Amino acid sequence: MHEILKLALFNIFIVILLVIDLVVLNKKDHEIKFKEASLLAAGWILLALMFNLGVYYKMGSQKALEFFTGFLLEKSLSVDNLFVFILIFSYFKVEPKYQHKILFWGIIGALIMRAIFILTGVALINKFHWLIYVFGAFLVFTGIKMAFRRDEEVHPDKNPVLWLFMKIFPVTHDHEGGHFFVLKDGKMMATFLFVVLIVVETTDVVFAVDSIPAILAISRDPFIIYSSNVFAILGLRALYFALAGMMKMFRYLQYGLSFVLVFVGFKMLISGVYKLHIGWALAIVAGILGISIAFSLLNPEEKKVA
Repeated sequence: MHEILKLALFNIFIVILLVIDLVVLNKKDHEIKFKEASLLAAGWILLALMFNLGVYYKMGSQKALEFFTGFLLEKSLSVDNLFVFILIFSYFKVEPKYQHKILFWGIIGALIMRAIFILTGVALINKFHWLIYVFGAFLVFTGIKMAFRRDEEVHPDKNPVLWLFMKIFPVTHDHEGGHFFVLKDGKMMATFLFVVLIVVETTDVVFAVDSIPAILAISRDPFIIYSSNVFAILGLRALYFALAGMMKMFRYLQYGLSFVLVFVGFKMLISGVYKLHIGWALAIVAGILGISIAFSLLNPEEKKVA
């Protein structure tokens, strides 16, 4: 009951933050510029660090390290999502002023799906411990695959959820002033923006399949896993607008993330014979990401000469 109460109080806190975000900070649809996005991103990170401090005082240094490592891991993997969001918005030609609204509601759905995945994953590992080795092998495979991944392409026409929705529900071919649903000739219709939201939501489910097993290598505490995941996701929208124009600068980040996935997968595979201290895990993850970002900045992509 104590765990349920903690999760309930935490979710109430998150709902309050989201209401403030939607009603106060982003009441009207508008294009979020770099300065505003940077301040919002910094604010979410500061909030996560303050929460981490609270975890330290209430739950001890071990749990605080697990939270911070999980937050850093999930935040880093979330950055990879930004590349795909850019492609989705570009494909559907979504105006900048509507992008925040789609990401806001997309993240609401992501929080619900992550909660389901996390609780299911923890329950399965607690009941069937051998699954940790399956998750570990999966992460190693995913990390290796990511290292050799070429430029992503978005194919909404191949999205089965979107295809099924458009077969059942009528859809307009316009943004309709930023609404998700409109009434036309007495008939309720979904707008083009809602179609984009479906693509964003289903894309996040695919990313969660990679990220949830990764954080299970850091902690088995549902509250720590969920809260670190939530804080990593909450700042994702602001981070998107702050970094959208600079994503190509981090061309080696993909390889850093692939090494991180291989590392946490290997950590899972050897967990039966050797348990790596969480402090070392944090240092290794931070070191890999730092090296990949530094190498990207020191070796920028050369501009092609026409």
